[in-house]
This record gives sequence, C-alpha cells and structure tokens, in this order.
Amino acid sequence: MQRIVTIERFIIEKEHEIPGATGEFSKLLTDIALAAKIVWREVSKAGLVDIIGSTGKVNVSGDVVQKLDEFANEIFINVMQKGGHLCVMASEESKGLIEIPDELAKGKYVLVFDPLDGSSNIDVNVSIGSIFGIFRRVTQSGKGTEEDVLQPGRNLVAAGYVVYGSSTILVYTTGNGVHGFTLDPSIGEFLLSHENIRIPKKGDIYSVNEGYYERWDENMKKFINYLKAEDKATGRPYKLRYVGTLVADFHRTLLYGGIFMYPGDSKNPEGKLRLIYEAAPLAYVVEKAGGRASNGFQNILDIKPTSLHQRTPLFIGSEEDVKLAEKFLQGKAED
Repeated sequence: MQRIVTIERFIIEKEHEIPGATGEFSKLLTDIALAAKIVWREVSKAGLVDIIGSTGKVNVSGDVVQKLDEFANEIFINVMQKGGHLCVMASEESKGLIEIPDELAKGKYVLVFDPLDGSSNIDVNVSIGSIFGIFRRVTQSGKGTEEDVLQPGRNLVAAGYVVYGSSTILVYTTGNGVHGFTLDPSIGEFLLSHENIRIPKKGDIYSVNEGYYERWDENMKKFINYLKAEDKATGRPYKLRYVGTLVADFHRTLLYGGIFMYPGDSKNPEGKLRLIYEAAPLAYVVEKAGGRASNGFQNILDIKPTSLHQRTPLFIGSEEDVKLAEKFLQGKAED
C-alpha cells in the first residue's frame, strides 16, 4: 500500500532531522499551506460567486488588481500575521511593508509573497498560483524593517509556490530537496506526490512571449532563432510552450526541463517580474533542484534588491539551457 504523507507530517519529519529545532519554522510552513487551501477554495468557486473581474484599482507595480488578487493578499496577511513567527511581511500587492500589529507577537522570520500570480488569466480559467519566500530577520528585535526584506535571494531559508490548476499543488524547499504536495479535496489535505524533484540538466522546451520579439535586442533574438533552428545533434528545434502564468510555466519547466524567459525589452529594459516576490523565490527553488536562474548577466540569487518592487529580467530552468542563454545575451555565442 502506498505510504500517505501529509505536508504537516512531512514537515515535522524533516524538523526531527535537525538538532535543536524548535518547531517555529515548521509552524510557519504549515500556516502557508493553510493560506493556500483558503485561496484554493475561492479560486475553485470563481464564476459561481462574485470573486472574478477587476476591482478597478491599479497596484504599485502598475497592474490592474483583480478581485481574487485582493482576496488572496488579505488571506495571506490574516493567516500569517497571527502565528507569532514573523516580524514583517512584504507583498507584490502592497505598496510598503506589511507590519505585524502591535498586539501580536513578533518572530524571527520575514515573509515575501506574490499572493496570486497570473491574475490576468483568472477570467478564462487558466492556471494561476502563489509564490513565497522566507528570510531570517537581520534586525535584532521588534518590528521588522526594509532591511529585513531587502535581502538577496541567497539568504532565503525557504521558498515555494502553489499552482491552482486541474489539480492544486504546493512545491517548497528549505534548502535540502524540493518537494511537491497535491491537494486532495476530499480530505482537505496536501499529500506528498513529488518527492525530491530534480530538474533535467538540459531540456528541449523554451517558454517566452514571442509577441514581444521586435522589442528584444539582437542578442536575445539570436538566442530564440538558435532554439528554433533544426539541428538534431544539439536536440533542436526546441518546442515552444507558454501559458502566460509564471508559476504554471515554471512548474512545467521544473518537471520537464528547458528554459522560461521574461527578458527586458525596449519598452521595459528592466523586465516586468518582481525580484523579491517572484524571481528570487523561484530561483531558490530551481537551484535546490539542480537548475539555474539568471538575469542574463548575474545569478538572480546574488542580486541585492534596493527597493521593494524592483524588477528584473528572468531566465530560469535547466542549468545548461540557462548558461547557453547567458552566452547569447552577453554576446559570447556564435551565430
């Protein structure tokens, strides 16, 4: 009989492998799983209740805020701030820091998150998701500050994401293996389904919005043209797959290999994706699975953010594919 392992049991088992563990970090991860279940409950009812469509607002990143964006943000804040494990939070949907109320206990961890990635796909029933990263605070005590949030991804102690699709899956890592849990709606539990995920060293899929091709610089165009050119010796042409939800495209890339790209262009030279809430957490996940993430010139995990909503180009996936992209983007590859 197949061993059934809930995410809570798995987290506790891993905690017991660490001498001196207090359980605080485990409870924090369990709270994230709870927040994801509540968001899933509303996502699964989209279209049946008044939860889809635009709020008419624009967030700090310049994106139109969907009703589910707002709802998911509130759920993550309300669930996570009461556990006593965090000193501060920051969200893609919030302009500034999200402070822990004075009357609540402050912990030693920092949570950064994108509560609902791919919200522009909500109305057409395409997979969406959530992304999160956890740091240890760098300040000594009291309320957390920007200094606690503006840390390079290399300092993350955990990161993960949730995909709300044909099934709902939560993937996370604490630095020792990347593990996936699929939600069983009949019992309301995330069950271990993908233990110790490893991304292939090289893939044959590329994922990018080619509608922006004319905005790209010549090195980026050369790389795409290279991937599309037929050469059986190097496994080309690559197959194009693009959902338009970062979490969904990344999840496929993590399991099958290849490369996901969101480059800068003539209109948005710094790219569109947020370093703190999207790029760094996923870079941490992919590196712990054996992959790589880059802005084309520097490892994403080595970039120290200077602002809460800093953007970055992103090239993420199989190690060999990302390194090849860097060669092209830096003008070091032959045509």
